[in-house]
Amino acid sequence: MNKFEKQFTEYFSADNAFSFWKARVALYGLLRAMGIGSGDEVILPGYTCVMDVNPIKYVGAKPVYVDIEPVTYNMRMDLLEAAITSRTKVILAQHTYGYPCEMDEVMAIAARHNIAVVEDCCLAMGSEYKGKLCGTFGKAAYFSFQWNKPFTTGLGGMAVSHDRLLSEALMDLCEKELKQPSFKSEFMLAAQRMVYGAIIYPKTTALIADLFRWLTKKGLVVGSSSCAEFTPTMAEDFFTAMGRMQANAGYKKMKKIAANIAHRQKMAMLYDKLLTEAGFDIPAIPDYMKPSLVRYPLRVSDKQKAIDEAPAARVEIGTWFECPLHPIETPMHLYDYIAGSCPEAEKASRDVINLPLHLRTSESTIHHTVDFVKQFRPA
Repeated sequence: MNKFEKQFTEYFSADNAFSFWKARVALYGLLRAMGIGSGDEVILPGYTCVMDVNPIKYVGAKPVYVDIEPVTYNMRMDLLEAAITSRTKVILAQHTYGYPCEMDEVMAIAARHNIAVVEDCCLAMGSEYKGKLCGTFGKAAYFSFQWNKPFTTGLGGMAVSHDRLLSEALMDLCEKELKQPSFKSEFMLAAQRMVYGAIIYPKTTALIADLFRWLTKKGLVVGSSSCAEFTPTMAEDFFTAMGRMQANAGYKKMKKIAANIAHRQKMAMLYDKLLTEAGFDIPAIPDYMKPSLVRYPLRVSDKQKAIDEAPAARVEIGTWFECPLHPIETPMHLYDYIAGSCPEAEKASRDVINLPLHLRTSESTIHHTVDFVKQFRPA
């Protein structure tokens, strides 16, 4: 166990923690260690990233999508229970944007049907539900450290296990099959972290993102996703460990996690205030949820126009989620998604943009951002 894994184990009072090259690799490792395979079903929200679905397909299982409710964008609990069959083996409880899933209900449903719960905390580092950290309820949880997540190691992911037998099975799997990243990949990623730290600010993000996507396609940078990952066929080098430099970067960032969370919560409160004053209908989040949002979701009247005009206005706007299985290029029929099956998720995909909350977001950034999005207030 490296020092970064030890930090995570202690922070989440877990049995063990396992670091990987990407978060989707962490989920794959968990599913393999849990014995999930052909004929099994895994339930998850129909408002997610396709990279969360790939590991399910890689192990031979079938993803089953549940529609969301419109406030926290998390699974509707009545639809969750209705989706369970005799083949259901895992519920992926995604804390969308950092809003906690209704974990009391999730755990009660899972217990009634003897189903394991894995928490998807990729967007929810530091979020709390009824005084407990998200990532401490289920049998396991996994986290992402990709560029636009709560904190970044460039790429990277972590699985935490709260079950001794699962920890042992995952450790055995890693010892037998986990590959080490190449020196070239580690070095390129370290260089990208340096560049990211030097030039990525709210006013430059939109312009840099287009350049980064072009460089990724040319193989000149290590991208978060490859073209091969838009088909449910696992690449030979997929099951790869986190590199030493990634782990060191994560270890340093974890030391500052409390300040990171406090900043996000403070900035989210300012968005609440300014957007309410601007006439937006800001949904009320239950008092027992204390989210640490990765980004601030907002429904607008014309999503595409807002995205198109943001770069010229030097405003950072995110597109999550462009479709029920983000991004828009996803061939959803290959992932068992039936158009129209999650209408609320499809509506959110059309309506929702997301606004920055990261550590380089200042109060002036938020004022500037709100001034820009005012023109897109829904009627």
